Amino acid sequence: MKIDSNSGGLSSAQSRCYIRTSAAVLLALPMLGALVDAGAGEIAFPTRPVRFIVPYAPGGGADTLARSVGVPLAEIVGQTVVIDNRGGGGTILGSDIAAKAPPDGHTIIMITSTHAVVSSLYKKLPYDPIADFSPVIRVASAPNILVVHPSIGVSTVKELVALATSKPGQLVYASSGNGGGSHLAMELFRSVTHIDLIHVPHRGTGPAMIDLLSGQAKLMFGGLIGTLPHVKSGRLKTLAISSAHRSQLLPDVPTIAESGYPDFEAATWYGVAAPARTPIPVINKLNQAIRQALQDRRFSQRITSQGAAPSPNSPAEFAAFIKTEVAKWGKVVRDAGAHAD
Repeated sequence: MKIDSNSGGLSSAQSRCYIRTSAAVLLALPMLGALVDAGAGEIAFPTRPVRFIVPYAPGGGADTLARSVGVPLAEIVGQTVVIDNRGGGGTILGSDIAAKAPPDGHTIIMITSTHAVVSSLYKKLPYDPIADFSPVIRVASAPNILVVHPSIGVSTVKELVALATSKPGQLVYASSGNGGGSHLAMELFRSVTHIDLIHVPHRGTGPAMIDLLSGQAKLMFGGLIGTLPHVKSGRLKTLAISSAHRSQLLPDVPTIAESGYPDFEAATWYGVAAPARTPIPVINKLNQAIRQALQDRRFSQRITSQGAAPSPNSPAEFAAFIKTEVAKWGKVVRDAGAHAD
């Protein structure tokens, strides 16, 4: 089976066909009955191509992971997996489309840590990040690394905290933007270390990294893959990693938890969800198929090279995890006074 993809979503012809098919499914039979083969007593799913919405532009981490999952997933379920990039509005556009899709399992979405943050960043959303989705499985997680400009002369988290404590409100940290992952990771770090820093947001990771490399900013949480080349060149120094466990790419770099702050974890996670009210048997079948896809050698090689690690769980576990993340990052957003309206 192959993956069909396009950068702007489904073509008009595909969209018309999809709408007609969805309407027929909704009108013909009760949802679960339509998915069960009465003779065999087994779920007849999927019965047509699966639309895999990615609420980001092509080429990013979520898009890469979705395509890496989609290849083996298509082979496992015996249907084409259509990658539908719907970037815009800080993931809101694509998420709203997924939330309003027919709950039959033929539309799924790649959600990320941002899914747990948007309800706190925006005053009003066209959907509810918890109530309007059925979590399927967490796919992977990827750490950030705490890096500093060599000019500040620190080599450990303890030394950084001591320096910042001695110079309250003087050290500048860069981020990819107000409310972004690098911003909130640093705000969580500030809350557990009780240090006072100056935040300078940028329009993306690239400009933030330029500011850090020039020495205008002194520290930042950066994505592992994008930041690692600057660490290897000596232009930046790594102090710690934000995940609960060390990375295979940086086995000698301690976690922030190991550095004296056991409650700290700020990894970027990726997972799959379906519209709310998708039948539980369908959710379970998707979970099993994606779990099998994560074991595919092509997938593991691709995400390992990106600094991520598989982290599959059950639908119930993923649902509980998302609720915890919403509460955790909601507090960080409120304490930081961040907003995106």
